[in-house]
Amino acid sequence: MKITRFCPIIVTKDPESVISVFEALGFEKRHTKKDVEGGANVAVTMKDANGFSVIVAKSDNVPRDLTGIQINVDNFEETYDFFIDKGFVNPRGDKVTETSSSKATMVFAPSGFAINIDEHLKNRD
Repeated sequence: MKITRFCPIIVTKDPESVISVFEALGFEKRHTKKDVEGGANVAVTMKDANGFSVIVAKSDNVPRDLTGIQINVDNFEETYDFFIDKGFVNPRGDKVTETSSSKATMVFAPSGFAINIDEHLKNRD
């Protein structure tokens, strides 16, 4: 498994308020992904002048804001199996979200922290 990106992800019902905080810190919207869960969720990637990134994702299925780590990888299945073998749990069973450009799911460590595993399909050989 090769990690191609590593940054925080914030999942919230109110992405505009989170985005405005990061804009005030100098982050700019760089990419908006609108086809998550058939368009029910949206993910906005933001970057600052130093190259730091944060992803703000909208979901109406979270009871409160959730902060985790986004890990983009070159092999989703290998990475998913790695975390499951370490005791991480996919709260949606084995459900994986596939879009036109990625395959992703969030898993939770036994201690509770979240990792969102994401493979960009365009990076496949």
